[in-house]
Amino acid sequence: MRKTTTLALIATGLVALGCGSGATDDATGSKADAGGAKGEDKPAKTAKIGQAARDGKFEFTVKSSKCGVAKVGTSMLGDKAQGQFCLITINVKNIGKEPQTLDGSSQKAYTANGTEYSSDTEAGLYANKEQSTFFEEINPGNQVTGVFVFDIPKNVKLTKLELHDSMFSGGVTVSLA
Repeated sequence: MRKTTTLALIATGLVALGCGSGATDDATGSKADAGGAKGEDKPAKTAKIGQAARDGKFEFTVKSSKCGVAKVGTSMLGDKAQGQFCLITINVKNIGKEPQTLDGSSQKAYTANGTEYSSDTEAGLYANKEQSTFFEEINPGNQVTGVFVFDIPKNVKLTKLELHDSMFSGGVTVSLA
């Protein structure tokens, strides 16, 4: 009984810490960086491919998008898509003052009707030969470029991404259209 209670208290504490850090990140990043006036609660603007977009301590720049890929990796080691892979190449820069972990599983993709797709972190390991996007710590001022992989049905087209500096942040939208 004690073990269960202790684990529950630890989990609650971690969630509380994470929620607090997300609120802090959002207040220092998205609203001010989205072009809204101070003190106003305006929604963040939608960035396009090639434009920088900020969420919390990260500045994201989507470089390219390529869908219709059946397999990532090599002939010996790789991952095959259930439908099709969409490979999204993104540059991520830490604009904060302390290290921040890039979590590939916090990134989302959407279709025009609002259907949400999560990043395929296993396929991402094969698609990124030299750089991981799953759980990469980035120091202040440094940046990484990697491929985020989404496994979507063959007849589906992604229209936007929602990129996050952490699982608790508000995110920033990038149009793929």
